[in-house]
Amino acid sequence: MKTIIEPFKIKVVEPIRITTRQERAAYLSDAYYNVFKISAEDVLIDLLTDSGTSAMSSEQWAAMMRGDESYAGSRSFFRFEKAVQDVTGFPIIIPTHQGRASERILFSIIGGKGRAIPSNTHFDTTRANIEVSGAEAVDLVIPEGKDPRAIHPFKGNMDLDALEGFIKEKGALNIPAVFCTVTNNTGGGQPVSMENIRGISRIAHEHSIPFFLDACRFAENAYFIKLREKGFQEKTVREIAKEMFSYCDGCTMSAKKDAFANIGGFLAFRDEDLASEARNLLILGEGFPTYGGLAGRDLDAIAVGLEEILDEQYLEYRFASTRYLAKNITEMGVPILEPPGGHAVYLDAVRFCEHIPKNRFPGQALTCALYLEGGIRGVEIGSVMFGHTDPETGEEIPADMDLVRLALPRRVYTQSHIDYLVEVILEVFAKRERIPGYKIIEQPPYLRHFTAKFQPIKS
Repeated sequence: MKTIIEPFKIKVVEPIRITTRQERAAYLSDAYYNVFKISAEDVLIDLLTDSGTSAMSSEQWAAMMRGDESYAGSRSFFRFEKAVQDVTGFPIIIPTHQGRASERILFSIIGGKGRAIPSNTHFDTTRANIEVSGAEAVDLVIPEGKDPRAIHPFKGNMDLDALEGFIKEKGALNIPAVFCTVTNNTGGGQPVSMENIRGISRIAHEHSIPFFLDACRFAENAYFIKLREKGFQEKTVREIAKEMFSYCDGCTMSAKKDAFANIGGFLAFRDEDLASEARNLLILGEGFPTYGGLAGRDLDAIAVGLEEILDEQYLEYRFASTRYLAKNITEMGVPILEPPGGHAVYLDAVRFCEHIPKNRFPGQALTCALYLEGGIRGVEIGSVMFGHTDPETGEEIPADMDLVRLALPRRVYTQSHIDYLVEVILEVFAKRERIPGYKIIEQPPYLRHFTAKFQPIKS
């Protein structure tokens, strides 16, 4: 089999500043050991997120020059609206400035005290926007989805028996929507099968509960279905995606992922009454319904990106990149969440740093070690992001898994960057017993991982 090459040429380059270990130690200390606080120019390879960090194509840049910046009814909006409708099949499209804005609007309408919103696994901003509304965010992923070592083709699946039981326990009237995240970011970028999406839809609709997708990585999920699920090998990714959306009543979307855009998102609905409420909140906080907090040029970039993401040659390359990284570190014993996802490789920090107890945040410790060793910025997906402090006892309640996500920005890095990344990971792994644990010395009430301050514990 021939090498799968990057299906694009590089037209513009951005210099990377090479830092020394001594400099990086100082930057980490000044940032209170929170890599979110480190300046981007001091990062060698930035894998903090694949959100908004894509390299846009020449066609997207050309589309931006056609951007119509009219306040109301711009041509850019109608091009954007048609592109989203063509991909999703939803008739009502409301632009927002990014995914969390879509979540805030939707959960402000359907959330509230006494209500609960189940999902396979809610990601950080989704969970926070649900909880800020007063509602409860509930995760019902299958048991394999909580085990980093388990091999399952669709570890992002929702546990359908658990969903049935939860609806009976909570009462359908107290569940304003069922959500499903594709792919399941918190659980390692793991896909959800079409069979599971159908099952969620059937159960939700039997109880007259709307079903929504968090569709940030819908194309990657569709490609996993094509590769792994019987009966879909001969279908196109576009056809598979359209079927996924057909079982749902709407979706939230960050176009900063599977639309190659640097900003933007949308809400999509079938129900006009719900859409009308959403538009009212959009006008209050985002902008007029035909721009939703975005410039017209951004709407045009998203419209083109939604077409480009369905290119199966690109998706083949995308998956090959993550497999290449995973293969080259696991062969040397580095523990990861198996199997590798579509957009990222997740290091299993608990097994990587066996000497660090969960209440000393092994994921945060490993994140800092990777930056210190080679200027690599990943992100902790574990007890900092999803754990919490018990308000009565002050005890840290850990997350199910402590992972470090290495999210690969789309069309940004080459194979030599990945080879360097492999070298850094292996170097850290070879001297992992020297990595210290950490404690939190300051944290906000919500989404603490963005701004919390840490201190290493030397023992």
